[in-house]
Parts: sequence; C-alpha cells; structure tokens
Amino acid sequence: MTKTTVRPENPTIETLDAASHGGGRADLVVRGGARLRHDPRRVVTDLFVPGEELPGSVSRAAMVFERIMALDDDTVDRAYTRTLADFSARHRDLEETFAEHSETVGHRIAAGAQVSDQRRLLIGAYFTREYAIEAAALTNPSMIEHPDQSGLAPGCLRFVLSARAIGEGHLSCVEFRTGVIGPDGAVALDEPSRFANAGRSRAPRYDRRFFENGLAEAGDDNEVQSYFLHRLPAQFTDADLEHVLAELPAGLMARNGAHAAIESIRLVAACQYVLEFPQDTDLSERVLRPISPTDSRGMEDARFVRFTDEGGVAGYRATYNAFDGFTTAPQLIETADLRTFRISPLLGPAARNKGMALFPRLVGGVHMALSRWDRESTSVATSTDGRVWGDAQPLRRPELSWDLVQRGNCGSPIETPEGWLVLTHGVGPMRVYGIGAMLLDLEDPRKVVGSLNGPLLTPDAEERDGYVPNVVYSCGAIRHGENLVIPYGFSDVGIGFATVRLPDLIDCMRIEDTA
Repeated sequence: MTKTTVRPENPTIETLDAASHGGGRADLVVRGGARLRHDPRRVVTDLFVPGEELPGSVSRAAMVFERIMALDDDTVDRAYTRTLADFSARHRDLEETFAEHSETVGHRIAAGAQVSDQRRLLIGAYFTREYAIEAAALTNPSMIEHPDQSGLAPGCLRFVLSARAIGEGHLSCVEFRTGVIGPDGAVALDEPSRFANAGRSRAPRYDRRFFENGLAEAGDDNEVQSYFLHRLPAQFTDADLEHVLAELPAGLMARNGAHAAIESIRLVAACQYVLEFPQDTDLSERVLRPISPTDSRGMEDARFVRFTDEGGVAGYRATYNAFDGFTTAPQLIETADLRTFRISPLLGPAARNKGMALFPRLVGGVHMALSRWDRESTSVATSTDGRVWGDAQPLRRPELSWDLVQRGNCGSPIETPEGWLVLTHGVGPMRVYGIGAMLLDLEDPRKVVGSLNGPLLTPDAEERDGYVPNVVYSCGAIRHGENLVIPYGFSDVGIGFATVRLPDLIDCMRIEDTA
C-alpha cells in the first residue's frame, strides 16, 4: 500500500510518497503526487437574517434590532471589539462586510434615530454569518490551462483546477486551485489563500433573442410577453426591462395570467447574472456561489474548458448542474480572465438533466457538446450559438457490465491527431463509479472510432470509503505533451490525480468499424 504524507503547513494537501496503480487499468494509469482534502476552515461571509434559516419561516429581525438598539454604549464597544478580534483574521475587509449588511437591513432603524458608526457596524455583525464552503466535501474536479504561463521551467505547464465544494445543507459551489504539471506529468499544487471571497453579483446586458427562447422553453406564449419582447431593443438592461413592464397597458394587466407572465419574465432575467471579484484576490480565493433561482440549492460539477472561437480568441467556458431543490439543469459559465464570470441558462432538448460538456472549438462551423439528456447515455448535440441546443444523438448507451446503470462523460473532449478523446463515467453493481474512455472522429464527432472495453480507473482500497462511497469521478482532464493528467474526486472526500500516456491509451482502444 502506498504511504501518504500530509504537509504540516496545510493538512488538506497530501502527497503520495510513491506512485501507485490501484483499481482499473493498472498497466496504463499511474496514481501519484498531490491529493486534496476538504477544509472546514475555508469560510465566506453571508447575510444572516434570524428566523429565515428555513423556507417559509418568519423573520425575527425586528426583535433582534430592538435588542441591539437597547444595548448601552459600553456593551456595544465590548461586543464589537471582541467580534473583530475573533474574526478579522479570517476575512478580508470584514468591516466593509459589516457596513454593507448593516445598510441592507438599515430600514429597521427608526426614522430620526441617532446611531453611532460602531453600533451600525455591530448591527452588521449580528446580521452576518460564516458559511463553511467545503465543510462536507471537496470533489469532482476539472483542469484547464492557466492564462499565465510565465516564469516556468522548461517542459512545465501551469494549470487551474476547479472543484465542487459541498458545505452546510449539502449546498455546492465552485472553487479553484492552481499548480504546475512537470515534464513527466507529476502534479504540484500551490498553497491556497487562507481567505475565500464570494464576489459581487450584478445584472448583465440581456439578449432579447435569448429571452424569447427562454420564455418559449417554459411554454409561455401570451400577449403580456409578446408586448414585452416587441418593445425591447436587441440588447437591453434591467432598467429597460422594468421600464417596459411599468408601461404595460391596463387592459393587458387585467387579463388572467398577467402577473404570472411578468413573473416568468423576471425569472428568465434572474437566472442570468455576472459575478465579479476584486483584482487583488488570488484565484484560490474566488468562490462561485449559488445566486439564481435555478441554482439556489447548488452549483454542481463544473466542467471547464479553454474555448477558442473562429477568430482564434481564447477564453474559458464551463457547464455546471444547477439544482433548485427539485430539478437539475445545465447552465453556462463564461469568463475571459477567471475574475469576471457571466452565468446563464442553457436551453433546448439536449440541455436537460446533468453532465453537459462543451467541445473546445467549433467543429464544422457549429458548437458541439456532450450531453446526458436522457439520464443514462452519452450523446452529442449541436448548436448555432452555444446556448440553444437541439436534439442529441446517442453515441453510447449503457451496455457493458461496469456501466449498465448509466453512462456519461467526465469532461470536455480533448483533441488528439487520432480523434476527440472522451473520458466517460459508468455506474455498475453496488453503484460503483468508474472512468472509461472512447475516441470520436475529428471531423464528425457523432462517430465513435475507438473505445476501451473496461474502465480505465476505479476506486482503490484507499478511495472507496467516504461521504459517497465507491466513486471516482472527473469533470475534465488536461493534456500536457504525451501525458494525460486526470484529476478525479474519490468518494466525495478528496481529489486525486492520475497520469496516463496518451499513445498507450489510444493504442489500447478497440478500433471500431466506421463504414
């Protein structure tokens, strides 16, 4: 058994002292290098309204406000000084957060009341909480090339790792880590910042055509929405939206379903937002947290890819599973710099359920994606704009003993001279998850030209026990020279890394008859 050591400066980063081979194709896969564990010390601040912890509950803010206002000045001073001493080292700009939250609930202060700056900040502290973003798990990673490759030794590649962090209430968000891959495929992780930052959200500029598609997807077609769409420009703002709604004719407002139609319009808007982080934050501090109605109960399993458009401009895109507590649907993340992120829904028949993964470029002039719209098979879909996806064509249905329950992808396809390499996941007896591989035709990815008969990677003895046992799962590997580096979550307790030589993997694939 491989010995594991823990870095004394960071017990959440482990290092395997020797490479190991473990479950799956031991002749192809080498586990080794760094491992990540979840860290309950990583916390963000959040607005806290007493009494509203559960849906449908009643706010107790008025009573709390009354008690704060009744405190004498000496008690206020002691309470605030103690709070700063206990928490200021855990967060950047904590007093700025207190001031913001105090302003948010400041309508509770009686008109004309004289309130000192310190009491106002203490009010903010009472209406602030810490949320441990990875208290339960850190898992299901994807890897992409870092935008900054300066200062590296020859043969090295700097990467960005995204991961699904699971906190209190099983609420998922997206986190980032960075590191370097050596010439031999070995992974070294950077120490993450001790801070975490949830950023600031704002409304984007909206696209009228997207609104039209979103309302059509919901099955809505009425005069209120027709009036709304007809009076908006091709691109519009929140202010434009509210202006048009305010001008709705009285006759339309009196119709049955008018208020429901307006709510549908606002829902389509609320599912689109921009999340921005300060320039001076480290990438490992940035946390994408649920904000919209569609992802209110979690942003799960982001599959990041470096996407290059027809003009050769590169940026980053990702799909993630948005969970609202009842349904799951894929949504899109777009970013040029990993500091400003635009989030919006994906639409169309193929954009359903879990596990969409985008190709890194256009193929034949169209956007392409892998889809598991039917919940159990791997399919490929196309789109003219990368947002509305038509019917998906099955590539592989569950057929082998290790993937009879379901089959899906493990991230975006990777381009090789031999074809598009797709890592897959399969579920077999006792809900054991494994990672497999198949090869798609470069010109027509709807054709499978090769595949492994069995799993490439399965849980080994040290990986099978955890929050969700018997699972290895990846959301995206990265190619570095002739090495394929696969980050994978194991049993929702940690993240490991495996290296495969690409020529060996492709040689082992069963070449299929494509005639």
